[in-house]
Amino acid sequence: MARRLFGTDGVRGVAGEFLSAELTLALARAATARAAASAERPRVLVIRDTRESGEMLEAAVAAGVAASGGVALLGGVLPTPAAPLLIARYGFDLGVVLSASHNPYADNGVKFFGADGDKLSDAVEEEIEALLDGDRAAVPPPARIGAVTQLHGTLDDYLRELQQRFGGLDLSGRRIVLDCANGATCKAAPEIFRRLGAHVDVLADAPDGRNINAGCGSTHLDGLVEAMRAGDHDAGFAFDGDGDRVLAVDGNGVVVDGDELIALAALHLRAQGRLRGNGVAVTVMTNYGFHAAMAEAGIEVATTAVGDRYVLEALRQRDWALGGEQSGHIVELGFAPSGDGIASALLTLEALGGTALAERKGMEKLPQVLVNVRLSDRQALERAAADPAMTAAIEREHAQLDGRGRVLVRPSGTEPLLRVMVEAPDAAEADAVCARLVACAEAAAAQPAG
Repeated sequence: MARRLFGTDGVRGVAGEFLSAELTLALARAATARAAASAERPRVLVIRDTRESGEMLEAAVAAGVAASGGVALLGGVLPTPAAPLLIARYGFDLGVVLSASHNPYADNGVKFFGADGDKLSDAVEEEIEALLDGDRAAVPPPARIGAVTQLHGTLDDYLRELQQRFGGLDLSGRRIVLDCANGATCKAAPEIFRRLGAHVDVLADAPDGRNINAGCGSTHLDGLVEAMRAGDHDAGFAFDGDGDRVLAVDGNGVVVDGDELIALAALHLRAQGRLRGNGVAVTVMTNYGFHAAMAEAGIEVATTAVGDRYVLEALRQRDWALGGEQSGHIVELGFAPSGDGIASALLTLEALGGTALAERKGMEKLPQVLVNVRLSDRQALERAAADPAMTAAIEREHAQLDGRGRVLVRPSGTEPLLRVMVEAPDAAEADAVCARLVACAEAAAAQPAG
C-alpha cells in the first residue's frame, strides 16, 4: 500500500494548512496506540525546532499521546539527533520530532522514532496511516487517559552524549565558525565546541520563529563563506534547521559537502581500525570521485536510494558503521542511529587532526551540477517525471556521458521539486547538460493534465 501522508522523512507540509493541529493530533494518537500494543502506558518523547508553529503542534502531539493513554514528555527545542540518544538513555517507547528540517519556517513536520531509536519503517508508517483512514473504533479508547509533563535537562543529556563520544578531541587553539541556521543547534553546537576548547564565532543563533533557515544554515552558505574568507579560521560548519545535517566551508571559502566529509571520516576511521566492516554506505547522489577514492583505499561502498533511512538500512544489513548523503546527513552508528550535524562536524575535526580543513586530503570531485526545479504541485511533479520526452532526454544525455559522467533525475520526497543532477569531466559540459534537462522538465510540467 502506498503511503499517502508520509514522505521520505515523516509527514511534512505548511503548518496550520496541510499539517494542521487536527492531523498532528491524529498521527500522535495513532502512533501511540500502536506503541501501546507493547507498552501498557507508552512514554513518548516530544522535541521540536524553533519554528513558530512548533508550540501549537507540540500541544497537538501531547493531546494525541494522552488520548491514547501515553505519557507525553516535552523535551523542548533540541536537534533531531537528540531523540534517538534520549530514547536509548531513558528507554522511551516512542519519539516525536516536530521539524521540517531545511524547509522554510512556514512548513513543519512530524517524524517518529521507535523504541530502538530508529525512524519508523515504511511498513509501520503505512500502519499508522491505515489507523487514520479507518473509523474511530480502529483506535480504541485507552483504559485510562494519559498525561503530559515537561522533561527537564534534555540539553545537558545531549551534550553529555557528545562529550562522552568526543571527550578525547582537544580543540584548544582551533578557530571555528558555526552557522546554526536560527534553528535547533543554537545552544548545543556552540556549547560543545567551547567545552572541547575551541574559539567559536557563531552566525544565525537568534531564532525568532520565522528566521529558521532564512538566508542561513546548510542550504544558504553565503554568510559562512564570507565569514571564512574574512577571518582566520580553521573550519566553518553550517547546520540545517533541525541539526541532523552539516556542510563545511574551508578557509578559502570553498564549500565542502557531505561526500567529502564522509570520505575524510572513512579514511580516518579506517586508519584508526574503527571502520567496522571496512565499508561505507552512500546514496545515488554521491559524487563519482568518492567511489574512486574509496576504491583506491580498499574500502567497500554500498549505494542506496536517497534518504538517510535507506543508508541506515544498508548499514544494518552489512553490519557497517559509517554512511551518509551528499547533503550532509552523516550517520556513525558508533554514536547514534541518526544523522547528527554536530557530531559529524566534530568527527571531521577529529579526522583532520591538527590541520585546517583547507588542507584536507579525502577525494577529488568530478564537476557536479544540481538544480532543483520547483513545480506548482505534486501533480505537475508526477507529470514531469513520467513524461516520455523527459525520459528520452535523460537516456540521450546519459548515453553521451557514458563512461565519463552520469545523469540522475529524481522527484523530491518532501517538496514539489524535480532534482536534476549531472556529473561531467568539466563544469561547462555539466552546466550545458543540466540546462537542457531542466528546460525539458519545465516543458513537461507545463503540459495540461491528461
